[in-house]
Amino acid sequence: MASTTPVEYLAHTRIGEKGQLTIPKQYRDELHLSTGAPFAVLRIGAGLMLIPEQERFETLCNSIASGLHALGLERDDLLSTLQDARDEVFARQYPEMAAAELSRVRRGKVR
Repeated sequence: MASTTPVEYLAHTRIGEKGQLTIPKQYRDELHLSTGAPFAVLRIGAGLMLIPEQERFETLCNSIASGLHALGLERDDLLSTLQDARDEVFARQYPEMAAAELSRVRRGKVR
């Protein structure tokens, strides 16, 4: 498991020809990072901070799940709204196609 120390010097590395950094195996193992693992790169003054996206994604998912649970919403409540949400996104992103689809539905020519 990763250290709980807020800031810790771990190792040094060099940027390769293609701009790639190598993270030492010990730290990849501790953080459960595999080949192709996505990272957020933050610029903080003259420095860079690398944050594994998986951890951020899990934190976000847990936060959303806690909020939904606090509101008393269950899985089926969310799934029941999925088609309407998809339709709204489709209409915003592709208004002409959505209008044509709506016209077909109204004429009874559903695909």
